Amino acid sequence: MMVDPTLAEMGKNLNEAMKILEDGRNASDPDADRRQFSRSSIPGPLQGDGQDVASILQLVQNLMHEDEEEDKPSHRRMQNVGEQGHMALLGHSLAAYISVLDRERLRKLITRIASDTTLWLCRLFRYESGSAYYHEDDREGLLKVCRLVINTRYEDYSTEGYTVLNSRQPVIYQSATCRPGLGQHLCSQLALPLSSLCTVPCNTMFGSQHQMDIALLDKLIREDVETGKLPLLLIANAGTPGAGHTDKLGRLKELCEQYGMWLHIEGVNLATLALWEVSSPVTAATRSDSMTLTLGPWLGLPAVPAVTLYRHEDPALSLAAGLTSSQPVEKLRALPLWLSLQYLGHDGIVEKIRHAVELSQQLLEKLKTLASIKTSVEDELNSPVVVFRFSQETSAESSGGSVEGYFAGEREVLDSLNRWLCERLAQLVPASGVDIVDLEDEGTCVRFTPLMTAAALGTQRSDVDLLVERLTELVPVLNCTLRLRLDFREEVYRHSALSYIEDLSWPGLGAVRYEPRVEELTDSKRKLEVEKINSELLVKLGDLDADLIFSTGLEFGPEKDCIFIGMATEDLDVAELVDTIAALGRDIEENGRLLENMTEVVRKGIQEAELQLQKDNQDKLMEEGVLRQIPLVGSVLNWFSPFQSTVKGRTFNLAAGSLDSTEPTYSMKAQTGGLASPETPTSSAKRLPGQRLFRREGAGGSDSHSETSSVGQAEDFSRERFPQPTTPSPVPDEAVSVVPESPETPQVPAEPEPTQENGEFGTQEEERQPDGQDAPVEETGR
Repeated sequence: MMVDPTLAEMGKNLNEAMKILEDGRNASDPDADRRQFSRSSIPGPLQGDGQDVASILQLVQNLMHEDEEEDKPSHRRMQNVGEQGHMALLGHSLAAYISVLDRERLRKLITRIASDTTLWLCRLFRYESGSAYYHEDDREGLLKVCRLVINTRYEDYSTEGYTVLNSRQPVIYQSATCRPGLGQHLCSQLALPLSSLCTVPCNTMFGSQHQMDIALLDKLIREDVETGKLPLLLIANAGTPGAGHTDKLGRLKELCEQYGMWLHIEGVNLATLALWEVSSPVTAATRSDSMTLTLGPWLGLPAVPAVTLYRHEDPALSLAAGLTSSQPVEKLRALPLWLSLQYLGHDGIVEKIRHAVELSQQLLEKLKTLASIKTSVEDELNSPVVVFRFSQETSAESSGGSVEGYFAGEREVLDSLNRWLCERLAQLVPASGVDIVDLEDEGTCVRFTPLMTAAALGTQRSDVDLLVERLTELVPVLNCTLRLRLDFREEVYRHSALSYIEDLSWPGLGAVRYEPRVEELTDSKRKLEVEKINSELLVKLGDLDADLIFSTGLEFGPEKDCIFIGMATEDLDVAELVDTIAALGRDIEENGRLLENMTEVVRKGIQEAELQLQKDNQDKLMEEGVLRQIPLVGSVLNWFSPFQSTVKGRTFNLAAGSLDSTEPTYSMKAQTGGLASPETPTSSAKRLPGQRLFRREGAGGSDSHSETSSVGQAEDFSRERFPQPTTPSPVPDEAVSVVPESPETPQVPAEPEPTQENGEFGTQEEERQPDGQDAPVEETGR
C-alpha cells in the first residue's frame, strides 16, 4: 500500500512532540529545564539561523510548567491526552496540510469528511435528517441559528436589513437557568435591543425549581403576540448549567409548534442520547429544531469543535445565515472530529458516556448514607449530574437537635462552609473534578459532573470511593465548626479587650480583634496600634503548638487588622483558646508600653549615671591624692604602697529604671537579675506531655495519660531521693548527716540509728550515689 511520506513524517513528528511535552523534567538534571527557561524567558531578537524543532518544543514545555514549583506540587491536573487525543491533534496538522492540495482534490476530500461526520453524529444522537455546523465557540451555533430563523420569518431581511424588524419586534425566550450572559451575547451580535430578550422564570409551586415554568411562558408569549411582537426562538435546557435539570421538552415543543417558534436545546444531558436506555425527558430533544453538542469534554478530545445539529430545507437561507460555507477550508473544522470518531468507534463513544453516568449513580448512592449531606438531583435513576451540599438541617446531631434558624446569617455561613468543602475535596481528590456552583434556592453547592470531566481527568470508580471517604472525614469538622461558632462568640464577649468580628463569608470558627485599653489615643494612632498588636498576636498564635490555623482572612475580605480562626474539631476548648488570645494580646500591649516608656527611663538613667561618675571621680581623686595622679610618681607610689579604692562600680537596671551598685555582683560572683517577666497564662501546666494546645482533657487515650503521669512522678521522686551534689562544707566531728526518708518509702520497724562509728551510714550513702558522681566524704577528725 502506498504511503504518503509527508503524512508519515507528520505522524512521527507529532508522536515525538507529544513525548517531549508530556515527559517530566530531565531526570539526570532536574534544574536543567529551569535554567534553560530562565535564559529563554526574556524575549530577544530572532536568531538568524533559526532553531531546531527540539529546542522550540523544549521552550514550549518550559512555558507550560512556568508556575509549577518542585516543593509545592499543585493539586490541579492537566487533561489526560490519550491516543484519541493524539488523533484530534493530528487532525489540526492534517487540516493545514490538506489545505494546500489542488482545488478539485480538496473539494472531494472535505465533502467526504463533512458528510461522514454529520451522518455519524445524527445516527449516534438519534437526530434524523439533520445538518451539522462545526464551530469553536459553543455559542456560535446558536447565533447562526438565530440568523437562520430571522431570515426565515422575515422574507425581506436579506434586502431591507434590520429595518424590517421594526414592523414586528422579534422576541427570544430563554430560561432563568440558562448560561449567564447567553441572551445578552445574542442580542449584541444580532443588533437587537435587550427588550427582544425575555427571561422565563422557573417553577415556584409544582415541579423542579430549575425547570422553566411552561404556564408562565405561555402567558408571556400570548402577551407579546397581542402587543404586535413576533415570538422567534426558545432556548431550552437538557441539563441546566447549574444543577443539570432538564426542561419539559415535549411540552415546550408543542408550545413552539403552536406559535410557530424555533426550539433550540443545549445541555450536558444530551450526551445520554447515545445510550440505549434514555430517559423520556431527554428523548424529546430529538424532535427539536436544533441542538448543540460539546463532544470535546464528553469524550476527552482536546481542541475539537462543538457541533450544532439543525433541520432546515432551504440551503440558500442556511448559506445566508452562515451555517454553511462556500469556502472549502472552513469545512476542514470537522477533520479532528472525523479522525477521533473513527478511532473511538461507536462502542467506544457509548462506553465513555455510560462510564460517566455510572460514576454519578455510584456517588449518589453513597451520598444517601451520609448524614448532614443533602443532594439535589432531578432523576435519581438516571442523572449524570450530582449536586450536594453540607446541610444545617441535619448537622445538629452533636448538639441534640436541629439548628434551623438558630443564628442570624446561617445561609451565608453554610455557603462559606460548602465553598471550603468543595475546595478541600478538589485538593484531596483532584481526579474527581468537583467544582463549586451557586444555585438560587439551595445556595453554594458541590457539583460532580463526570460527563464534563471524567474523560479528561481519567476518573475511575476508585476515585469516587476516595471522594466519599474524604467527605466522611470532613463532615464532622464542618459540624463541630458550625456548632462552636456560637460558643466562640460568647467567649469573646466575655473579654473586654477583644472584639468579635462578624464575617459570615469566613469558613471557620470566627474572627477576633484585640483592642488596646488606652483611651487617650487619637483615631490614627489607635488604628496603627491595633494593626501592630494584632499582627504580632497573629505571629505568636501561629507559633503555638496547636491544630488550629490562624490567618488574616480572605484576601479581599472586608475586615482587616483582625485574626481569623480556621476549622475546629470536637475536642477544641474554646474558653482556653479565647483566654490565650486575650492573654497574649495583653502581654504584647504591656511590652509595647514598656518600650515606649523606655526612652524616658534611659535618658534619666544616663543623666544620673553621668552625675554619679563625676562624683566617683572626685572621690577617687581625694582618696588617692594629687601625687598619685602624676604619671611617674604615681607609679612609684603604687609600687611601694598599693592603694585600695573604696569607689564601687555602677550598673543600670533597664527593667527597674534604677542605678545600682556592682558590689553584689562581685561579692556573689554572679549577676543578680531582676524580677522575671511573667509567662503567658496558659493551661500548659494542666496539659499532659504530648497533648497539644486548646484540647479538652480526656480527648487523648487513657493509656497515654497514665504513662505520662507515671513518668512525671518518677522524675519528681528521683529529684527528692537524689539531690544534685553541691560543694561540701566542713562538718564538725560530732555532726551527723541524716538523709530524709521519702514519703513514698515504705515504713520499716524502728532500729537503732546507724552512726559513723559502725560504718553503715557511709555504705548506704555510697550506694545511693548516681553513676559518675563521687560520694561526699565526711570529715570525722580521725
